[in-house]
Amino acid sequence: MSTKPSTTCPTTPLRVLISGGGTGGHIFPALSIADAIRRRCPQAEIMFVGALGRMEMERVPAAGYEIVGLPVSGFDRRHLWRNFSVLWKLFISMRQARRIVREFRPDIAVGVGGYASGPLLKAAQRAGVPTLLQEQNSYPGVTNKLLASGAAAICVAYPGLDRFFPADRIIMTGNPVRASLLNPGCTQEEAKERLGFDKKKRLVLFVGGSLGARTLNDTIIDALADDRVAGADFNVLWQTGRTGYPRCEKALAEHPAANVRCMEFISDMAVAYRAADLVVARAGAGTISELELLGKPAILVPSPNVAEDHQRHNAVALAQRGAAAMVLDADARKQLWSETETILENPMTQKMLSENISKLALPDSDDRIVDEILKIVNKSAAKS
Repeated sequence: MSTKPSTTCPTTPLRVLISGGGTGGHIFPALSIADAIRRRCPQAEIMFVGALGRMEMERVPAAGYEIVGLPVSGFDRRHLWRNFSVLWKLFISMRQARRIVREFRPDIAVGVGGYASGPLLKAAQRAGVPTLLQEQNSYPGVTNKLLASGAAAICVAYPGLDRFFPADRIIMTGNPVRASLLNPGCTQEEAKERLGFDKKKRLVLFVGGSLGARTLNDTIIDALADDRVAGADFNVLWQTGRTGYPRCEKALAEHPAANVRCMEFISDMAVAYRAADLVVARAGAGTISELELLGKPAILVPSPNVAEDHQRHNAVALAQRGAAAMVLDADARKQLWSETETILENPMTQKMLSENISKLALPDSDDRIVDEILKIVNKSAAKS
């Protein structure tokens, strides 16, 4: 069910700061929100604030937006003695964030999570600028939990987050998804042919997020070595990530399988998703939202190397609803390929997963979030 934009832009050009990043799971929702603001309020001035050296410093300008980088970095929880430099970077970032807020004079600051958003959102709150948080995960990160008490609204994608946030400020909006993913402009058969596969054969998409996933790569490498891939009655589109690509390409050369296409990065995920009969992926919030909106049956392998173990919480939230299969990272090399074969051999399981994950979809999340942004800005303007 689609929602229609219901809130008007302010009479003066809207000024918005958007902060967060580190991974595609933070960057893509942020860009979707910015695109929706620009679509709804064409005169709006939007500035991003990210972390120097992280992928947002490339992706955001490529999308046509200005970005300023802060030297902030995350805490090293395993080696506490390394955090002296982190604290110094945080101090410098707070000073720079205060200057950005003072000079840009935003009507609102939006945080999408990740340590990059901490200094900017805290500086905005201290300056009296209203803030909105967008929490993608079923278990929130430390940054958003620390900022929640000062936020005017907290947009979430999962129920039950009143355990962590003030209940009266939570709005269920879902996670924004890149609009291009929803309209690939081709049928599933055409998508398979575009990718170089037989249109009549089933296709499994193994994708480890924007950076790849070593565990997913290891699973396929093991299956290649055991001759389980070449003999499979389905095709495999395998995104390895940049660092994993040389090793994966070598493994495929040593154990050739005509039904596998190995790629460092998939530039057109809309076509890849459309082609797939089953998706095997990490359990990042952005990926899950995409799968929900597309109704794709999936096996989720939550990464253990993320803050607050939030991917496992995300995967469990779906698995408990029969909306996805889940294989833990530690069990993947023994179980994942077999689970893939089992699901592909059972059309009823695929149908159940597809139907149940579709029920969790929240469309038009970007417009829902922009509605909240405009409500807050208009209310603030009326007060002043």
